[in-house]
Amino acid sequence: MKHVLDENLRQFATDAQWEKLKSYAEHGSDRAAAKALGKSKNAVFSARHAVLARAIKHGYSPDHDMVHALPDGYRLKGTSTLYDSKTGEPKIQWVKSEADKERQAEIFREVVEALASGLPRVEPTDGPSHLLSSNLMSCYPVGDHHLGMLSWDKETGANYDLKIGENLLVRATDYLVQSAPACDKSTVVFLGDFMHYDNMEPVTPTGRNQLDADSRYPKMVRTAVRCMRYLIEEAAKRHREVHVVVEIGNHDLSSSIFLMECLHNIYENEPRITIDTSPAHYHYFRFGQNLVGVHHGHGAKMQNLPLIMAADRSEWWGETAHRTWWTGHIHHSKTQAAVSAQDFTGCTVESFRVLGPEDAWAHQKGYRAKRDQKSIVLHKDFGEVARHTVNPEMF
Repeated sequence: MKHVLDENLRQFATDAQWEKLKSYAEHGSDRAAAKALGKSKNAVFSARHAVLARAIKHGYSPDHDMVHALPDGYRLKGTSTLYDSKTGEPKIQWVKSEADKERQAEIFREVVEALASGLPRVEPTDGPSHLLSSNLMSCYPVGDHHLGMLSWDKETGANYDLKIGENLLVRATDYLVQSAPACDKSTVVFLGDFMHYDNMEPVTPTGRNQLDADSRYPKMVRTAVRCMRYLIEEAAKRHREVHVVVEIGNHDLSSSIFLMECLHNIYENEPRITIDTSPAHYHYFRFGQNLVGVHHGHGAKMQNLPLIMAADRSEWWGETAHRTWWTGHIHHSKTQAAVSAQDFTGCTVESFRVLGPEDAWAHQKGYRAKRDQKSIVLHKDFGEVARHTVNPEMF
């Protein structure tokens, strides 16, 4: 006996599952459908129930009087139906839904890939013409910039918004890049939390703590990309090679992924600029006898990072003499003389400060961090040989 195929289920099925559902409707049983397809009976049964379960999860189950599927990115939390006491027909139905975080993340990745594929590409450039040292690398670590954060000087002692954040980074970039020696190689490191929040809601991704936010999420994204490009391209004017690391922060878990993919697409035709697109929470780069690890700072304790480096890059660990971790995250201190770097056996771990001020929450908690940004010069044999520092008071 044939079954009526519900075309509305197509949106909840993969191509392979839909093929099994059509065969089931045509042949009337799992066994007959499986025989026609050359599959096992269990494969057809599992496909049907997987599709039905997915449909129910998204609010569609005609057998239970649920005939309106929820929008993509949401899932069913519960329903309540009022039935007519005489006819038994449903009169009113209340549908409770909630965000499907896994699907929303999948949609987000799909949107990012689609948007990035259409970005204009930067054409190759000749680079600086002056003599460059191959023994030196200039590095530009950017602490948690929190673009999109809002701070009011009457409440926190300093103003901060998108315009101020962009202006601070541009001025710091100009100073640090021009102060750098003529190195052949350079590395730009965004240490995470470059953006203050991760989606349309100004909340932290995991704890969903409410954040003081300036403006709209799309405007924050636009400003972030513009700021990153400014630093990268100014470095490219000074150095022949620019390597870029975008670390994943606890405020921008998803946004950091699309930022690195966006930059990768923009510069894919420019061989002088390379973007590390690894979605890992630990990144590494090497320059001669220097091994540098990059981590935001929210996933592991400072004292555990040297062992993580030794495990992740055992070969490089054995071949290098100068090993360093660069982190962000811990940029608020209740003391003015905070220890920002620690020496461990075989490795130094340093947490970098930020250019921006505290938000209201941090200020109320008593955090009082000094504000600055640094550039570091590495010698391929002798490790760090110089650093430059800029702070907002200089502007």
